[in-house]
Amino acid sequence: MRLKILHRTEYSYDAPLSYALQRIRLTPQSGQAQTVRSWAIKIAGAKEEVRYTDGFGNETRLLSIEGDASGVTVEASGEVDTVDTTGVSGPHRGFAPLWLFGQPTALTAPGNGLIALAGDVGDGGELDRLHRLMDMIADRVPYQAGSTVSTTPAEEALKLGFGVCQDHAHIFIAIARLSGFPARYVSGYLMKQGESEQAASHAWAEAHVRGLGWVGFDPSNRMSPDETYVSLATGRDYRDAAPVSGIRLGQAVEKLAVHITVEQ
Repeated sequence: MRLKILHRTEYSYDAPLSYALQRIRLTPQSGQAQTVRSWAIKIAGAKEEVRYTDGFGNETRLLSIEGDASGVTVEASGEVDTVDTTGVSGPHRGFAPLWLFGQPTALTAPGNGLIALAGDVGDGGELDRLHRLMDMIADRVPYQAGSTVSTTPAEEALKLGFGVCQDHAHIFIAIARLSGFPARYVSGYLMKQGESEQAASHAWAEAHVRGLGWVGFDPSNRMSPDETYVSLATGRDYRDAAPVSGIRLGQAVEKLAVHITVEQ
C-alpha cells in the first residue's frame, strides 16, 4: 500500500522569543515493513542548526529560533510504500545495545499496579503472552482522548484507568520488560478507515522476540501493525522518539496547531 502523509506543526507566539530550540524526528526510514518513496521537510520561522542520526537510528534535526519570530511552521510530507509483516519490523539495529531496552525509564518505571498486571499475563509462548498483554491493556485502560499528558508515567495512567496511545505503549513496554523482553516505543502514523484528517500522530510498542526480532503491538487498536502503519522514530519511551520537542526562553504565550493527513 502506498500512503501519502502530510504533518504540519504550527507554533505561534504573542511576543518575541529570547531563544527556542526544537528537536524534530519527522523522517521515516526504509525497512522490512516500509519503503520511503519520497520525503521532504519544510521549515519557516526557524533555522536548522544541525542534522544527525541519534543512538536509536532516528534522523534528527535541531532548529533554533531567536529574536522577533512570531511563529514557526514545520511541515513534513511524502509517500511511503508499506507491506503487512504481521507486526515484524526485523532484527535489532543501531548504536543502542539491545540490553538498554530492558531497563526502566522515568515514564516506564514499574510500580505495584504494573507489577500486579504483569503477574496476570500468565504462561504460554512468547507471542501468546505478548498478544494477551496487549488485550489486557486495552481492557483495563480504555482509550480516552485528553485524559493524560506527555509526561504521564505508565504507572499513573494504569491507576487512572484511562489513557491514549502513548500511555498504552508505555504500559506495554513496562510490563514486557518485567517479563524479560526488551521493549521500545514507536512513534508514527496510522491510516484510519474513512478518516484522513487526524489530530495527532500515533504511537505503539515493540517487543524483541527471539527468532523474529522486533514485533509491534498496538493496544489502542488491539492489533499488530499492518500496512496502514508508518513508523517514524523509536526509543526507550516517548522522550526518545517524540516527533517534535524542545525548549524556549521568555514570557511569550505559545499556541500549537497540528494538522495531519494520512491517505492511500
